[in-house]
Amino acid sequence: MANQFLGCTPSHFKALSRRGFLQIGCLAGTTLTLPQLLSRQANADLKQYENFEGTAKSIIHIYLPGGMAHQESFDPKPYAPIEYRGEMRQIKTKLDGVLFGETLKQTAQIADKLCVINSMSHGEAAHERGTHNMFTGYRPSPALQYPSIGSVLSHEYGSRNNLPPYVCIPNQPNEFAGSGYLSSAFAPFSLGSDPAGSGFKVRDLDLPNGVDESRFATRRSALEAVNAYFQQREKSDQIGAMDSFYDSAYSLIASPEARQAFDLEKEDGKLRDEYGRNTAGARMILARRLVEAGVRLVNLTYGGWDMHDNIVAGFNRQMPEFDQAFARLIRDLDERGLLDETVVMVSSEFGRTPKINGTAGRDHWPKVFSVVLAGGGFKRGSVYGTSNATASEPDENAVGVEDLFTTVYHTLGIVADKELMAPGDRPIEICDGGKVVHDLLA
Repeated sequence: MANQFLGCTPSHFKALSRRGFLQIGCLAGTTLTLPQLLSRQANADLKQYENFEGTAKSIIHIYLPGGMAHQESFDPKPYAPIEYRGEMRQIKTKLDGVLFGETLKQTAQIADKLCVINSMSHGEAAHERGTHNMFTGYRPSPALQYPSIGSVLSHEYGSRNNLPPYVCIPNQPNEFAGSGYLSSAFAPFSLGSDPAGSGFKVRDLDLPNGVDESRFATRRSALEAVNAYFQQREKSDQIGAMDSFYDSAYSLIASPEARQAFDLEKEDGKLRDEYGRNTAGARMILARRLVEAGVRLVNLTYGGWDMHDNIVAGFNRQMPEFDQAFARLIRDLDERGLLDETVVMVSSEFGRTPKINGTAGRDHWPKVFSVVLAGGGFKRGSVYGTSNATASEPDENAVGVEDLFTTVYHTLGIVADKELMAPGDRPIEICDGGKVVHDLLA
């Protein structure tokens, strides 16, 4: 199908009259082919979404792989027995009566800018299945690979300012962060190296050695000629995706603004110190630079939170970097006037067991856990939902994965029950069965 070849849904195509086909025939004489015309039409249709009615224009998804314990972070239980509450202490936040874990000192001071959900719940206790939930909004299915939220945004809105719509820092973290049943043209752009590393450089962003601007333009013309030849003979996702990939790559290389967005050396040194010159700090400040420049969704991962053993040492080792960088990210976005139009979401595949185990850690627990949201139309200084006294299940206002994603899509101007086309022209809703949780919204 032509729409599959171009990586577009049927809604992108207009009915063509006989006169329209004659016009295309004339255009073909000036080297504009039918696939090129349809591609341009698809790109033009994408522009209508630039004035979407959502409250958010971009999203930063901070993913903490492994399953972060809610009890030691955003949902401590100070009055529970020691075997439930654990050994870590709690600290007050800027919100009356709301406590965070003791390693979130700086985040506690920006709690008035956050929207914390303490009643997230799903039924997947395996890492892979829980991860699938938190990247796609769907429970796993053996019959279909669902697209990640980043790929859906890429599909619906396309690129902005010659930047990839969907970027992963430092790399695509798992198979569920990809394009699923959508064309691979909507897969994420991965940096290829960690921005915290010395001599950080984004792969494929500069011209190869020995290639000047003139030679660069000649190569692109030659590639377009080759693509046109194959496009006349083959119709496949791979060819359409590669065409889209090369277009994006050439736009990146040719755009000084795009190259600058990835260049951390352009950032103020004092601000980099405030974020922290470490893994969390470098990744979060780069995420801010990218959404500021026009990237629609940035996914970044930090740490490893599968703490079956010695959870106190694990939190003391990893959370301070996160705490410093995350608090500065929220303040930075707010100071620049970007927080109201940027959703920041902190998630993990599940929580941890209510009771401390025999090795001073906690095991997998999907029945209840925490997700933190900020900006983009979410209610500032709020805590939605509660877990019970031992943090073992939701007590009030349970939130399912479908509800979370439907609400996030709502802030981005996307109706979550819109149908996209899976292979075989099978219509699949962007998110199935969720509802917008209006109490989360400002």
